[in-house]
Parts: sequence; structure tokens; C-alpha cells
Amino acid sequence: MIYCCKEHVELALDIVVDEHETAPVLEELKSDENLSTPCEYCQNRAVYLVGN
Repeated sequence: MIYCCKEHVELALDIVVDEHETAPVLEELKSDENLSTPCEYCQNRAVYLVGN
């Protein structure tokens, strides 16, 4: 699972597809979940959780 901001959501989707060769699941984080969760690529606040 990859936590990412809006800027890096496409990158995270591509990585999940490349690694798992299946359609990824894109979830928008609720406001109480994203308060301290950083993006894995830039350390901005994460808005999405991309996984399989």
C-alpha cells in the first residue's frame, strides 16, 4: 500500500500496476486518517491510499 498526495497519485497507481499486474484500489483518506500520514514520495500530507 502506498500513501500519496494528489501530485503523486498517478505514479503510485503505475507502481502498483507494475508490481502486482492487477488493477489497483484507490481510496481517499478520511480527514482523521490523513492528519499525520506523509506522502511516500515528497513528504507532503497524503490524500490517497493506493493498494491492491
